[in-house]
Amino acid sequence: MGTLASETGADKDAINEQRAQRRREMARSAQDVRSRLGAPDSRHTTFDLERQHLFADTRINAAYAVPLLALIVAAISVLWIDPLFIGAWFTVTLCTHFLMVVTSHTYEKAPSDQKARIYWRRRFTLGDFIYGCSWALFFLMPKTSDAGEGFVIFHFATLLIVVAMNTMQSATLPRCLLASTLPMTLVVTVSFLKEVDPIHYTLAAMAIGAQGFFFILGNQLLKNANTMLEYRADKDHLIAELETANAMSDEARRRAEAANLAKSRFLATMSHELRTPLNAILGFSEIMKDEVLGPMENKNYRSYAEDIHGSGQHLLNLINEILDLSRIEAGRHELHEEPLYLDDVVEECGTMMKVRAKAKSISLHHTHEPDLPRVWADERALRQVVLNLLSNAVKFTPVGGEVRIMVGPTSDGGQYVSIKDSGPGIPEEEVPTVLEAFGQGSHAIKTAEPGTGLGLSIVQALVNMHEGKFALKSKLGEGTEVTVTLPRARIMNFSPDVIWVDPEDAEPAFNRSA
Repeated sequence: MGTLASETGADKDAINEQRAQRRREMARSAQDVRSRLGAPDSRHTTFDLERQHLFADTRINAAYAVPLLALIVAAISVLWIDPLFIGAWFTVTLCTHFLMVVTSHTYEKAPSDQKARIYWRRRFTLGDFIYGCSWALFFLMPKTSDAGEGFVIFHFATLLIVVAMNTMQSATLPRCLLASTLPMTLVVTVSFLKEVDPIHYTLAAMAIGAQGFFFILGNQLLKNANTMLEYRADKDHLIAELETANAMSDEARRRAEAANLAKSRFLATMSHELRTPLNAILGFSEIMKDEVLGPMENKNYRSYAEDIHGSGQHLLNLINEILDLSRIEAGRHELHEEPLYLDDVVEECGTMMKVRAKAKSISLHHTHEPDLPRVWADERALRQVVLNLLSNAVKFTPVGGEVRIMVGPTSDGGQYVSIKDSGPGIPEEEVPTVLEAFGQGSHAIKTAEPGTGLGLSIVQALVNMHEGKFALKSKLGEGTEVTVTLPRARIMNFSPDVIWVDPEDAEPAFNRSA
């Protein structure tokens, strides 16, 4: 036994250690995200890495598009430039481009700690500068003597296309953007300024303006990338917070389940420990108050014995109700279902409550629809439901009042039990409190009515186990009506010819007054 207990304790310690480890990991993750969001330097560094990743990813995705553009430019340039020069330039451009692609692939495959090193940005900047210079060589190649304005326009259009392409590829790293576009723009601008025609001056100015425009466009793209990365960081922060809250919620749920299990074990243990002496107290006090062994000369002693018996009975009822509710909540309450007539159960309960009702001069009116089919239910559970509701109705109905009990079919083919009293009613704001465990209304507290506040909780639990519905309607000064409904699925030999009658419009089939 001791070995088993030690093994169980070791398992619990291991589970607790795992939970603590998960909480530490979640807290570390949340703290890391908060630090990245809260510290400007850390945020900048993190975004630098993200921008480098976007730069490398864009280069890799454009691995085949850029050579295609270079091929088209080379094919058209044959009209004005020697094919040998074009071939040499095309080879150099392809080599510089694939050098950047290989560098980007190497960066993507590098470990995270190496990606943070500054030499990667230098490599990207140098590679883009070499790539830009290769395109600048295209504008320096000698043209044939018959090249006219068409060649000039082709040069300018090529410049705009290539600068726009490099802006899209290098926008996330501003240094790389300048390194890949400035060499081309400077070479084209200088070559245009060497000419004396106004059109060349105009194109030179437009080239400089285009460079400025694309640089501004690149900055805007950079801002958009930063905004996207900020949103992503905020999302990661939110996910970390939600995961932390979820872990805390799971831990709280586990603790609640453990506490509920401990409560159930405690109640199961204390059930025997409390009921055994209580039964002795009840038995001996009943013998004393009934003077079974002889008369008691002192009336105070007999009164004390009656008080002891009443208090013990109240305590035993409290223990029984707590145990019933605990058993239901733990899912250990089993229904022993059988076919039965709901009205027979209600009539039996009404007979049992006659004595208490007569003591307060309360009239019990029992109304039911004829020829109701049997229901599939637990007789003991239904009896407890009806007795609890009738007991509450009689308890809170003033002297000379009345309690009406109605049994009938519902509109969807089920059956209902309605119990309505002429008591003081319950304020609307107190109804949720009354329906809770140990909840009591202000009237019960003022009048010090005996009770534990568990009756309605047990009723609701038992009704839910029968897939039924529980409804309570009450207004201050107008009494209280409680309705329990069993679903159609529990009605045996259901007949559609049974006419539904609303509980408020039902005429009494017969009355029994107590």
